[in-house]
Amino acid sequence: MKSTARILILLIGAIFSESLFAQNSESVKWIGIEEAIKLNKTQPRKIFIDVYTDWCGWCKKMDANTFTNPVIADYLSNKFHAVKLNAEGKKDIVYKGKTYKNKGQNTRSPHEFAIAILQGRLSYPSIVFMDENNNPITVVPGYLRPEQLEPILEFIVSDAYKTQKWEDFRAKFVSKLGTANK
Repeated sequence: MKSTARILILLIGAIFSESLFAQNSESVKWIGIEEAIKLNKTQPRKIFIDVYTDWCGWCKKMDANTFTNPVIADYLSNKFHAVKLNAEGKKDIVYKGKTYKNKGQNTRSPHEFAIAILQGRLSYPSIVFMDENNNPITVVPGYLRPEQLEPILEFIVSDAYKTQKWEDFRAKFVSKLGTANK
């Protein structure tokens, strides 16, 4: 009986500490593209756009495994305006004076804005980077693990993309991922 009580106490303690860790871990505050553009007027930052669909398994995996990483979440929360964009969303989007719509009749019809910023290459997930003036910098298609995404984030946020080749930057990049939990 005593051993059952001890196991129960240990189990409750483990569950409690797990929930405290989850509450204290940093998470990304995702916003819409129009809010990011508006914020850039007073708080200029580069824009990170996660282009996803509801049915995309790799998109969900990236949400669960990449964007929850504390180092990645810190980059997105503190150095970018982090945008979630459903590529098949129905809401009109105004960008640079033009209204983009989803004119499709099907459930999986792409939004005109997603088509525009992905340059017609509809691949999910995809990440679009924009500068502080809301101009596209580049598109990075596909699922990325934290160790793949981190150097890309630093390459963009540090403006290294303006003066260096990716290969040169990547060769000298020092990751913070190993020190995140120390």
